[in-house]
Amino acid sequence: MSDPKKDELTGTIIAAHGRHYLADIGGEKIQCVTRGKKTNVAVGDVVHVKKTSNDQAVIERIAERTTLLYRSDQYKSKLLAANISRLFIVVATEPGFADDLVSRALVACEAAGIEAHIILNKTDVQELLPRARERAAVYGALGYPVHEVSARAHPDDTVALLKPLLAGQSSIFIGQSGMGKSSLINLLVPDADIAVREISAALDTGKHTTTFTRLYWLDEDEDSRASIIDSPGFQEFGLYHLTEGMLERAFVEFKPYLGGCKYYNCRHLAEPQCAVLDAVAEGKIARMRHELYGQLLHESAQTLY
Repeated sequence: MSDPKKDELTGTIIAAHGRHYLADIGGEKIQCVTRGKKTNVAVGDVVHVKKTSNDQAVIERIAERTTLLYRSDQYKSKLLAANISRLFIVVATEPGFADDLVSRALVACEAAGIEAHIILNKTDVQELLPRARERAAVYGALGYPVHEVSARAHPDDTVALLKPLLAGQSSIFIGQSGMGKSSLINLLVPDADIAVREISAALDTGKHTTTFTRLYWLDEDEDSRASIIDSPGFQEFGLYHLTEGMLERAFVEFKPYLGGCKYYNCRHLAEPQCAVLDAVAEGKIARMRHELYGQLLHESAQTLY
């Protein structure tokens, strides 16, 4: 009996646009589709495919993932990336960044088991730097590394700082539009623009190059290959898929107090003798973060899918 898997090739998904995917199979870029209407493939996924022509293939299977990052609203979820080990949230002195988005991304990382870092860009804008530093320090105090760079004014220093953090890692950069994420990617991946044009042509996306997620290899050593995934800028990061139990554990500053409440099923919202609420009242947990926790609990109760 013939082995149905013997004709399969293995590759990594390096771009996604709608239901169209691009896989890197031994350096060759192959256009891929899923069977049926399934769209459960993410950039960074290792896939087993079968060729249907020279440059096209069907995805037969997705290899087991180490991590999966995704966001979700009330009705559906959107996969962001698979098999990543580090996430870099890019914020800047200007325009102002949304604390809500940063905190939501950090919660998503904790829930997915991904190490999170914050990059504060545009440090050359001196008059706005103290306030931006103060806001970023809230996350630094929680244990998330904050790296200060200026892609525009100090490109060499920026590369020198970030390159070691990317070595041996599968990373993703996320951030709101205007934070300078693209400038950072272009510094770290000198031929990123060429790669985007190639991917855009291969996926037949026309000029809409900013609407798809894509992966860049940082070195040629296939055994310890570092990669960066660049995602489109977004203004919202829904986490409707996280349960109550997942949420309380995803706020790192709650951890010392979990199990210290009077009631074993405490939701840390308005219950008496709640260790988390006491910590908020004492200033040990930032009120802004606790308010987001309450908002996320509310969202998780609205899920329809």
